[in-house]
Amino acid sequence: MQVGTARADPGERSRGWLEVADLPTGGTERLPVTIVRGEREGSTVWVTASIHGDEVTPLAVAQDFLRSLSPDALRGALVCLPVLNPAGLRATSRRSPYHYDDPNRYFPALDREGTPESETRSQPPRTQELIDRQVYDAIAATADSTAALLDLHTAGIGSLPYTIRDQVLFGTERDRETAEKLDEALDTLTEALGLPVVSEFPVPEYFERNFHRTLSGSALNSLGVPAMTIELGGHTIIDEVIRERALGGLARVLAAVDVLDTIPEELRASASAETPTAPVSSPVKRHDGPRVSHAGIVRHWVSAGDVIEAGESVAAVLTPHGERKEVVESEHDGYVLARKPGIAVHANDAICSLAIADEGDRVVPRNG
Repeated sequence: MQVGTARADPGERSRGWLEVADLPTGGTERLPVTIVRGEREGSTVWVTASIHGDEVTPLAVAQDFLRSLSPDALRGALVCLPVLNPAGLRATSRRSPYHYDDPNRYFPALDREGTPESETRSQPPRTQELIDRQVYDAIAATADSTAALLDLHTAGIGSLPYTIRDQVLFGTERDRETAEKLDEALDTLTEALGLPVVSEFPVPEYFERNFHRTLSGSALNSLGVPAMTIELGGHTIIDEVIRERALGGLARVLAAVDVLDTIPEELRASASAETPTAPVSSPVKRHDGPRVSHAGIVRHWVSAGDVIEAGESVAAVLTPHGERKEVVESEHDGYVLARKPGIAVHANDAICSLAIADEGDRVVPRNG
């Protein structure tokens, strides 16, 4: 198996680089790659992290997870790209310096009508899209043997850890029966990981937000690889408690897909530890809200993990002098994932990330 300059035969660990872009000042932008390949044949698992450069707990998780695994413990292979946005990491910046937009919105995908995104525009791909394409191509080369892609992220300040689960699309690339089997594979991954599960924004908002072109969305719905986004708390600093729990969760996932026979001793405590429970038992999906009606200074009355009901007051908007302009109410039942950063708001700004009641299907037509 080879990814970039990392090449591992059975029973080997290999470290190398995937060169993804030439730099104007000379040299290249390159992504670190580690392959841990077992002696025995089996499935492949990909672990990717830090495509947003300020999301640093995922990097620590990826590094420590790699260190805990030896080739003789694996059946199949683990491929890890722990830093997908090196320039963003250097600047502690979510965004890429290549055009200053979100690097996790450029992976190859079909649009809602089933047409490749590359065929629906007149301009050539920009640097970040070329980088994402090379990562995608590396994953595509192993797609038939890949049992899981685990894309590690962090969410808002003080966020709960949780798993984002995309809807599985059918129509152009697969029939409904195949999509349902892919969805069942996601069941296996989410149950093994053990974090609260939040469904991604549904179709058509999924396409409007360009989330079909995230790494996990592209891998899942373009390549047919069981993939999910794992949110590991807040950004900018490493959360050691969440880091420790995440190591155990990843080990359970590898065991669930038969890549890991026995959980390494140093991970057994975290792998057997009690996993966090969701604040509500019913299915939920992502939602940005509630939204304010007036510009001002927001004062939140709820925090991550709080259960809320439709009609409940969750914040106030004040003038700079401290006079109350409005009380903000939730329109939905659910719970708070995180508060949006900052306190200065404009009309129609969302002030929280919520998990709200979800009655939608998990397998849906692409153009539905």
